[in-house]
Amino acid sequence: MSVRAAFEQTLLTILTTRDLVAVAVLSVLLYAFYYPAPYAHQTATRLPVVVVDGDHSPLSRRLVAHLGQTRAVAVVGEVADMPAARAVMRERGAEAILMLSPDFTRNALSGRGTSGVALWLNGTYLLRAESVGAGLAEVVVDTIEEWRAARGGVAARQAAMPVLVHPLFNTTGGYRDYIFPAVANIILQQTLLFASARLIAERRRRNPAPVRLPAALGMWMACTVIGMLAAFFYFGFIYWVQDMPRGGNMPMLLVAVPAFAGAVAALGLAVGTFFRNGDDALKILLPTSVPLVFLAGFAWPLDAMPRWLATLAWASPATGGMHLFIRLNQMGARASEVVGPLGILLLLTLVYLGVFVFRIGRVARMRA
Repeated sequence: MSVRAAFEQTLLTILTTRDLVAVAVLSVLLYAFYYPAPYAHQTATRLPVVVVDGDHSPLSRRLVAHLGQTRAVAVVGEVADMPAARAVMRERGAEAILMLSPDFTRNALSGRGTSGVALWLNGTYLLRAESVGAGLAEVVVDTIEEWRAARGGVAARQAAMPVLVHPLFNTTGGYRDYIFPAVANIILQQTLLFASARLIAERRRRNPAPVRLPAALGMWMACTVIGMLAAFFYFGFIYWVQDMPRGGNMPMLLVAVPAFAGAVAALGLAVGTFFRNGDDALKILLPTSVPLVFLAGFAWPLDAMPRWLATLAWASPATGGMHLFIRLNQMGARASEVVGPLGILLLLTLVYLGVFVFRIGRVARMRA
C-alpha cells in the first residue's frame, strides 16, 4: 500500500468509525466549550464573610458597611465571638471570618495601619480564598486611609506615587485565561493519543496483514492531520470565541502545530502497537491525563521538580507543546525563543515514529 492510499484509508477509517470519531472529533468539540464554562466569570464574586466586631466603633461600622458595597465579598452577618464565627464557617455559611479587635480604632489612630485586624480563610478552594483575601485586605486598607485622611492625617496611599498594575499576558488576571490555554495542550494531546493508539490496536486485531513502511507513514500523516485540524480549531477559533489572550506569533504556529501533532501521532501509534485491541489501549491510557497535567510545568514549575522527573516530563509532547504554544499564542515569542521546545518535539517525532516502524516490523516478522 502506498503512502497516499494509507493516508486516505486512515482518514476514512477515523471519520467513519464511531469510537474514533467520538475520541478524535467529538471530545475535542466538547472540551472546547465544556472546560472553560465553570470559569466564565474569571473571578469569584460576592463570597460570604462573617464579621466579629470587638471594637464597636464608628470606624469598625464604616469598615463593615464598605465591605457590603464591594463585588468581591458579601457580609452575611455579625456574631459575638470566634466560636460562633467558626460555627458559621463549619456550616458553609461563610468563606471567611473578619475579626476586629477591641483596640482596632486605637491602632488606626496611632498609625499602626491594619494592626488589630485578623482574617481567617477557607482554603478548600484556593481561587475563592485568594479572592476573599485580596478583597478584604483592599477594603480594610482603603477604609483606614480614608478615615485617617478625614481627620487631618495624610493618607499613605495619597502620599505615595500611584502604581498602575496591568498584567502582561493574562490581561484579565482571571483563572480561565490562565488554566485553559495550558490545559488545552493536554486535551489536544490526549484526544489524538487515544485515537491513534486505538486505531493501530484495532487494526492489529482485525487485520493481521503486516504494515509496510509506506503504509505506516501514511497512517502517521493522517493522524497528524487530524491533530493539526484540532489544534488550529482551538487556537484559531475557540480562543476567539472564548476571548482568550491570543494574537501572538501566529506565523510561527504554522510550524509549531505540525511538530506537536506529529509527535503526538507518532507516540499514539507506537503505544498502540503494544495492545491487541483498542479497549485495552484506552483502559491503560485514560488514567495518564492527570499525571501529565502536573508534569507539563504550569501547575508546578519544572525547575522545582527533581531533575530526573523534570527530564522525564519532556518525554510527553504536551510538555513541549505547553512551553511552545503558551509562548507563541499568549506571549508573542520570537522563533529564537522557542527553538528548545520545538527541537524537542521534532526529536520526539523521530524517536516515536522509529519505535512505531520497528514495532510493526517486528510484529510482521513474528507472524511470518
